[in-house]
Amino acid sequence: MGKKPNGKTAVKEAKKVKAAQKVARKETKTQQKKKTKVGADAEDEDNDLERSLNMKIEWEEKHRVTEEIVEGPPTRRANASLTADPGGNHIWCIGGEYFSSDGKAHFYNDVYRYTPDKDEWRRFVSATCPGPRSAHAVVPSPAGGGKLFLCGGEFSSLHQTTFHHYRDLWMFDISTKSWERIETKVRPSARSGHRMALWKHYVVLFGGFYDPGVRTQYLNDLWVFDTQEYTWTQVVLRDTDRRPSPRSGFSFIPSGDGIVLHGGYCKEYVKGKRVQGVALEDTWFLKMSMNLKELKWERRKKTGYAPSVRSGCTMALWAARDIGILFGGVKDDDQSEETLVSEFYNDLYGYHTIGNGKWTSMMLRKKKPNQGRKQTRAAPTRAVDVRPPPSHHSEDEGGEGGSDADVERQVAAVGKEQPKKAPRNNTEPEEHVLPLPRYNAMLAVLRNTLYIYGGILERGSQEITLDDFWCIALDKMETYVCLKPLETDVSAIGDESSSDDGDDSDDSEGSDNAQEEDEEAGDPEQEAEDERHRQQRAADLAADQEEVEKAALRVRAADFLNASKTINPVEALSTPLPGETLAIFYARTREYWIQQAHTSSDNRGKMLRRDGFALASERYQSYKPILDEVETILAEAGLDAEEMKQVRGGGDGALGSGSRNRR
Repeated sequence: MGKKPNGKTAVKEAKKVKAAQKVARKETKTQQKKKTKVGADAEDEDNDLERSLNMKIEWEEKHRVTEEIVEGPPTRRANASLTADPGGNHIWCIGGEYFSSDGKAHFYNDVYRYTPDKDEWRRFVSATCPGPRSAHAVVPSPAGGGKLFLCGGEFSSLHQTTFHHYRDLWMFDISTKSWERIETKVRPSARSGHRMALWKHYVVLFGGFYDPGVRTQYLNDLWVFDTQEYTWTQVVLRDTDRRPSPRSGFSFIPSGDGIVLHGGYCKEYVKGKRVQGVALEDTWFLKMSMNLKELKWERRKKTGYAPSVRSGCTMALWAARDIGILFGGVKDDDQSEETLVSEFYNDLYGYHTIGNGKWTSMMLRKKKPNQGRKQTRAAPTRAVDVRPPPSHHSEDEGGEGGSDADVERQVAAVGKEQPKKAPRNNTEPEEHVLPLPRYNAMLAVLRNTLYIYGGILERGSQEITLDDFWCIALDKMETYVCLKPLETDVSAIGDESSSDDGDDSDDSEGSDNAQEEDEEAGDPEQEAEDERHRQQRAADLAADQEEVEKAALRVRAADFLNASKTINPVEALSTPLPGETLAIFYARTREYWIQQAHTSSDNRGKMLRRDGFALASERYQSYKPILDEVETILAEAGLDAEEMKQVRGGGDGALGSGSRNRR
């Protein structure tokens, strides 16, 4: 028989069994926890993946770019940017403005690309693109597959009751056709009409203007944007250093050692005299250096066959030859307040940036008769020959320009007989045609070809925005090629209003007769439709009246802000100044209002001060709408607090005058 275990042994065995069970339970719990954790981690990973996919979809949806082929160049516009692709295959057109005959302002933010090899225009639309604008600056960079940097510009509402200058910076990626806004703490102030140029990896910005509706302030500050570090740096010069005067609408082209600046436009403000526009003709060279503290301006002498004094004639760089190409422009003679005589140009000049710089008059070569040799296609078809302008032999002679009468004759000729496609086997000399004289034409040089799009021409008091598109091979200088003629008969402009009025009167008469017939018929549906039309007309009239009142208030505010800068001390005691609250106004003029209350009241002490405050409050409230509009004007100008303070403090000034397009 076996030996029975005693009590101690049984207890030990029971403890062992219990410990084994405990270990088993722990292992089971551990395995369950591991399984739960693995499941949770898998679920988290699935959620993270889903969130990432959703974020990617949202980003792609927000940055989606639509692309479409369009017929011909964009709609007619002025002060857009025309930029040669850094890859050398395309031309980019961005933004611009158009002022229609009814006085409405249309601003654009669309992006177009022209491919010369295909004679094809494409339009790109993105939800992240910059706002509508004109008179901005764009510079191309070959880095990262090609980039376009856009800065500044201006915008106004449809009826020009509000106006805004931009101070933002954008980058357009040519490979993805997408926009990205670049945010920096330090950046140039809001402006239009400035220019930018790329030197190595620096984007250099100079000049421009901003106009909050009171007085146009022209700038001559210098900024540099580092495309590698994405930072702005203002170049501060010493007071004794020479520099170009403030200006806008100038030429700004890079060279090997620096950047060339030529010409521009500004307005002269002399107290007690009429504001006068001035076209500048000086040339400067900005000596560049990787050390931004060593940048230096040098004024260059005028050598060679220089263009006559003019504005609205910025240059495009012919990089293959280091030559700046200048086309067109306008010269204004506004010495008299009653008349403004303008001379427009369509001549071509070149500025050699190498060395000390030299001007040349780029004349068209005489075309030789076709002797049966095989013709080569230098550009898309639709070619027309042009007559070379007369030669120049002095610096003072301007070139192919024209007075208003000359321009009208050319407009009439070109408006009625648009350039046509040249026949293939033409052995006879064709009719010579030049682009119309104009200013603010958009220029771009791609490889060895200059492209000219649009511009502005004036006939009397009317501004005509052109939409024709030309090119010329600079290395041959034989003929201008009309890629797209004017769509409208510009010679008939001025007669359209009368014919339109007649059409409107006929339509209105017909609609009145139709309405009378419908009323006689007593159709309930027609009566309801007529009632809707009457309500819509009433709403339109109310909206028009509101626009008129806003415009009138804007004019009063501009006049008030201008007058507040030269107000005499006596008037200042009874007139609130821009930026003053009621408390500040009363604190500044309390003694004056107490004295006014004393002359019309028997109260004394605290009651007299209360009467004075009531008079000040009544005067302040009468100016409150104008003061609010002044604040709106300054805010819309994109000014920061310090700049708004400077404008309010102001100096002697007068409201700007003259064409907005002399930029």
